[in-house]
Amino acid sequence: MHQEQVMTARERHGHTAVSGREHAVESAAAQLHQAWRADQHCGLLGEDIRPMDRGEGYAVQAKLAALIGEPTMGWKIAATSAGGQRHIQVPGPLAGRLFAARALSDGATVALGANAMRVAEAEFAFVMGRDLPLGNADEEPPIDQLFDHVSALHLAIEIPDSRFTRFTEAGEAQLIADFACARQFVLGAPVTEDWRSIDLANHPLCFRIDGEEVAQGWGHFALGDPRKALQWIARELRTFGLGLRAGEVVLTGTCVVPVAIAPGQALCADFGHLGTVGARTSA
Repeated sequence: MHQEQVMTARERHGHTAVSGREHAVESAAAQLHQAWRADQHCGLLGEDIRPMDRGEGYAVQAKLAALIGEPTMGWKIAATSAGGQRHIQVPGPLAGRLFAARALSDGATVALGANAMRVAEAEFAFVMGRDLPLGNADEEPPIDQLFDHVSALHLAIEIPDSRFTRFTEAGEAQLIADFACARQFVLGAPVTEDWRSIDLANHPLCFRIDGEEVAQGWGHFALGDPRKALQWIARELRTFGLGLRAGEVVLTGTCVVPVAIAPGQALCADFGHLGTVGARTSA
């Protein structure tokens, strides 16, 4: 009888701990939702509700997406270069949901509003043609198999931001909770050239503002190869019970050092013979 009572107490303690973390996840999502809804920035989450690891970060992100209640249309990958990881003090890439309402077409005007980062990034974006099976969470899907599920390559400009004022101090779990700094992105038309036969890792590109070149880059800035970036996020999502679905867009990470922007500018990411994608900025 005494042992049964001890076991029951342990079970109760475990249940309380789990319930406490569930409450922390809900509270963290609620705080970030206030900032998202008001288009404002906030301080770092309190230590009592701060996600403890990547898994809790994705749990907060999912809860936050549910609170926002808008359709999502894919994923972005942040911190795909060593320099980017050093800048925001994280040990590796991060994945965040993209919202359909924040997707813009080529040539659109991007209202910067309360955006504090004020940078633009040139990226390759893949569109999934079929659902990717979850598979084994411990294995990366082979690139050939993965690209059997990809229907198109697009050129994109991402204009990120974080809800955290001190985002460089937030750490990976909080940044994941914050959609890995997702905000707006411009998605160009599908690339019509046979991109599957191109070495995207060694593909050069540049970024222009008001017609003046301000940055140069290569495909390999995105985790060594945009294809490997897609492979990374497929495994990352599998690890946390998520997956890539038909129709979803994946922004694979910036291929230039992020470029400072301001209202009233014409932006152009030039991918050479693959094409260009552009936008104008406003206040």
